[in-house]
Amino acid sequence: MARLTARSPCAGLELASVGGRVLSEVDYGAITSVAPFKGRERDVSGALKAAIGAGIPAPNRVIGKSGARVVWSGLGQAMVLGPPVAPEGAAVTDQSDAWACLALSGQGSADVLSRLTPLDLRDRRFRRGHAGRSLLGHVPCLFLRPGSARYEMLVFRSMAGTAVHELGRAMEDAAAQVTL
Repeated sequence: MARLTARSPCAGLELASVGGRVLSEVDYGAITSVAPFKGRERDVSGALKAAIGAGIPAPNRVIGKSGARVVWSGLGQAMVLGPPVAPEGAAVTDQSDAWACLALSGQGSADVLSRLTPLDLRDRRFRRGHAGRSLLGHVPCLFLRPGSARYEMLVFRSMAGTAVHELGRAMEDAAAQVTL
């Protein structure tokens, strides 16, 4: 009889540690897409705040703590990272198996990512608590900034290998850069 075995999206991939920067996989637990129905945005935000301590954020923002975050993920939608939620008044979809979640940490992480995305991820533009959708190489990505020297990236699970490969190469290139 065949058995299914749960595997993380990055299982079997080589996550790099180069030049003082570390690429790692992040396990948020559940990932839930929440899209409030028209006119129910405040109710849904209030229900999330009561349940996990964070409501729906403004565009391009992330709020909450590491155990329960709510991330703007597009017009009229947010992603809850952490505990499963099901607020009334919203279309709710479990996305836990659909995403690979990566973190790049260490001084100069923005320099590494600047090789792969057109987003300006420098401190003065993309501060702690910011979020943005763009490309990571040619992979669609949701970028988060949870800390001063840490970026988190959500990519489609099917593109985890490509994202890890591209990030590893960019880390090597940044480490090899010679300053004149």
